[in-house]
Amino acid sequence: MYFYQMSIHQRLQNARTLGKKSLAILIDPDKVQLKSDLISLISKINTSSIDYILVGGSLLMHDHTKELIDVLKSHTSLPVVLFPGSPNQISGNADALLFLSVISGRNPDLLIGQQVIAAPIIKQLNLEAISTGYMLIDCGKSTSASYMSNTTPIPFNKPEIACATAIAGEMLGLQCIYMDGGSGADQPIAEEMITRVRKHTSLPLIIGGGIGSKEKISRAFNAGADVVVIGTAFENNPELIDQLAIAKVHE
Repeated sequence: MYFYQMSIHQRLQNARTLGKKSLAILIDPDKVQLKSDLISLISKINTSSIDYILVGGSLLMHDHTKELIDVLKSHTSLPVVLFPGSPNQISGNADALLFLSVISGRNPDLLIGQQVIAAPIIKQLNLEAISTGYMLIDCGKSTSASYMSNTTPIPFNKPEIACATAIAGEMLGLQCIYMDGGSGADQPIAEEMITRVRKHTSLPLIIGGGIGSKEKISRAFNAGADVVVIGTAFENNPELIDQLAIAKVHE
């Protein structure tokens, strides 16, 4: 099967099997208001080593998701994947959607409640849904994700809890694990935690939060991340994309 014919999940799994590392940029629809600004960002992304564009946010004051994706799809061939904070952020013009279940928390609404609402919409749109175990990690700052999800993050220094949670997610049949320190985290997820989860699970492992330098990207990759997501650092300074992208390694 040619790479471009694969589903997004197949791409993630294939890269995982081959040991290929991937970089993703997270774009919050609330943070990009002008089409000209977005096109400028896409131009930088297209000349970098970015592999995926994620679109979404914990809270959208002005939902420009569909319009943003339309512009992205018109100016880049990179996969555009929804990272929705709620069912009302679902848009059929994306290539796929991370179908998130917050398995680090005990809020039933985000374990299955919102998913029941979203599932018929996703099916009607014929949108690829990648079942994803979303794990919030305490990285030193209260984040929008933890507040909006009404859940307590996994403690920073408890890799055994993160590991057991990820194992449970894999046993439940989830397709990938997303460990996130949240937008604007003070520090990245501990390398020991990433390594522990990587050692005991075979799913593609996505890591985000607090990653704003090529050194931090490299450390996350070396610890076992398959995909590293850059969000706030990119929002604050889009020029960072060039130096961040060169940190990607192919092992």
